Amino acid sequence: METVRIDKWLWAVRVYKTRTIAAEACKKGRVYVDNNSVKPARMIKIGDVVQVKKPPVTYSFKVKDISQKRMGAKLVPDFMENVTPAEEYEILEMNKISGFVDRQRGTGRPTKKDRRDMEQFTENLDFDE
Repeated sequence: METVRIDKWLWAVRVYKTRTIAAEACKKGRVYVDNNSVKPARMIKIGDVVQVKKPPVTYSFKVKDISQKRMGAKLVPDFMENVTPAEEYEILEMNKISGFVDRQRGTGRPTKKDRRDMEQFTENLDFDE
């Protein structure tokens, strides 16, 4: 049975832009195979389910084929199947809708307008429930 390193496969199927970033994600515990955290050198085979945490969503991919070389985006569906649950995409959509509440690192302090927008947004919410 053919196998390949997980960091190389994640780079080849365009989950991560570089192999170095894929290896770092594995080292930081953001990549799982069959619900077990893996190291970059872990060998994967056809049929494995790879889970990748990219906050706030955890994506799940089923390995359909093995490749060690980076491919064009049109060829990716031949090598993996996206099996991410719909609930994860709902979390992503909710995060996009309420995106102004979560500030990006390095953007500085909120402006007065940002503060007013946040207060208006949270005014109708009851946090005691």
